[in-house]
Amino acid sequence: MPNAIRLLSFLLYLLYLGLNLSSFTTGDGIFVYSGFRGTEFTVDGKAQVLLPEGLLQLSNGTEAEAHAFYPTPLRFRKSPYAAVQSFSVSFIFGIIPDPGYTDYSPHGITFFVGPNKNFSSAYSDQYLGLFNSTNNGNSSNHVFAVELDTNMNSEFRDINDNHVGINLNSLISTTSSSAGHYDDRSGYFQNLKLISGEAMRVWIEYNEEALQINVTLAPFNMAKPVRPLISATYNLSAVLTEPSYVGFSSTTGQLRSTHYILGWSFGMNRTAPALDITRLPRLPHIVREASQKMVLAVILPITVATFLIAIFLIVLLLVRRRRKYAEVQEDWEVEFGPHRFSLKDLFRATEGFNNRHLLGRGGFGRVYKGVLPKSKLEIAVKRVSHESQQGIKEFIAEVVSIGRLRHRNIVQLLGYCRRKTELLLVYDFMPNGSLDKYLYGSGEQPILDWILRFRIIKGVASGLLYLHREWEQVVIHRDVKASNVLLDEEMNGRLGDFGLARLYDHGTDMQTTHLAGTIGYLAPELVRTGKASPFTDVFAFGIFVLEVTCGRKPIDHKMHNNQLMLVDWVLDLWHEGSITDAMDSKLQNDYDADEACLVLKLEFLPTDMVQSERINPHVPYYQSLASNGTMSGLSGGR
Repeated sequence: MPNAIRLLSFLLYLLYLGLNLSSFTTGDGIFVYSGFRGTEFTVDGKAQVLLPEGLLQLSNGTEAEAHAFYPTPLRFRKSPYAAVQSFSVSFIFGIIPDPGYTDYSPHGITFFVGPNKNFSSAYSDQYLGLFNSTNNGNSSNHVFAVELDTNMNSEFRDINDNHVGINLNSLISTTSSSAGHYDDRSGYFQNLKLISGEAMRVWIEYNEEALQINVTLAPFNMAKPVRPLISATYNLSAVLTEPSYVGFSSTTGQLRSTHYILGWSFGMNRTAPALDITRLPRLPHIVREASQKMVLAVILPITVATFLIAIFLIVLLLVRRRRKYAEVQEDWEVEFGPHRFSLKDLFRATEGFNNRHLLGRGGFGRVYKGVLPKSKLEIAVKRVSHESQQGIKEFIAEVVSIGRLRHRNIVQLLGYCRRKTELLLVYDFMPNGSLDKYLYGSGEQPILDWILRFRIIKGVASGLLYLHREWEQVVIHRDVKASNVLLDEEMNGRLGDFGLARLYDHGTDMQTTHLAGTIGYLAPELVRTGKASPFTDVFAFGIFVLEVTCGRKPIDHKMHNNQLMLVDWVLDLWHEGSITDAMDSKLQNDYDADEACLVLKLEFLPTDMVQSERINPHVPYYQSLASNGTMSGLSGGR
């Protein structure tokens, strides 16, 4: 009787093929969808079946993930403890890029086999809606996937931004290749562009005897190439659970790319059924091209007249809008020195703000490395975060405060970009990054020797002296610390990040503001009165000097004798007559002892000297250090 049932099922399968039905399923792991109209299909996120054509749309261009599943689980084993059976998958897909950025697509598509349909904890963007930063790479995921990725993410060791990969419980591919196929006649590799907007076909096959996974890619109207694009040997019995679900996942980013599945078939222990390409829905761009041809052939005169009228109206609107914008333009933008960049130029310079160009992130947003297309100048672009509590107010403060500053030890602001909610600042690129990475890094960065540290301290002192006394106004930085000191190509220290800065005219009284800065660098009078002044910057600079010299953070839970404050620890060592014990152990005693003692005592000298009336309290104590690196300008120093 079981054999008779299987025979009947097989005959029904042949009958379905003979009738060329667009979609059918059987109960023994066989299905085919030549389009998805009128089918029972499970979707979540932004996925939907577009009617009446029956096109499965995985993403609609918004920043989110989308999933589509075969509605019932499949049994990949004949018995609970048996090996995973051979299976075969075939599907046709298309990725249509953002019309304005045809060379960029945020992310791609995956076909996957997983233990359930719940991907609520998965992240979008580079995580492709499958995993998150916590579970990526965990064997407990039990997910086999094939990715068609259009973005290069260095954290997942992607080979480029147009590749196909085999993934096992992780977004780091077991094996991958640039998208394309091998010609059956010549054997040469032919490239395919995943975001070309053209339909393509994928074949995925698993052989339970050879434990081999093959993935093949080709244009959708081409027969399957003999040689697969990528192959891997792996026992999927160690990955998949019983039963498992099959489906697709996709994510997109800020660009409005869209992902589609035109047809899909699956076969357990047999080749996936053939797709009826005559019944497949068309990708939107194919329909649009046909419509354009019809317009040109039928109503060309009307189109030309409408186009001329539209051009006139657009020009009129642009003129009125430009005049209106000029009337409401803010004063700080009129007086601002550096030129204004276009968002398009910055987008191209950073390759669409690609994650592989990310330099760092903080409370104000992310910073990306870029290269200007025309001048080839390397730049750093800071995108002020939309969720940042500081918002536009601090953006304007930074533009106004450093737009016209010119000093060798201050990071140069080249320009800015302001478009609707996009807030961007453009700086000179500092190739060696921030100082804190060298002080507290994991060992990847080289150790700074004493000569470099002393030069950096003097450079920052020179920059602060310029801000407080030499520029046309007094600039209070309010956030002097190691992470805000950047190193140029010659390892010179440059003070940056003026998002909390305040400006005052020389000789005027500083106003009380809300408390701002970083814990550990705040002067006691600032905490008590809320009034920032050059002396509060000087206090933070003193903490910075100890930080660079000792290689420790201002508040360190690893300090000796259960002390938390770096200042207290160094002061105790000074009183004990062993102040050089505070020097960074990574220097291995290779430093100038006189310079080291000078720097270590510098934090404590102002209070001592002012109390004994041996120094004018209105002269910043770093002035002599900034000019020649000695204490000759401070009489009576201990």
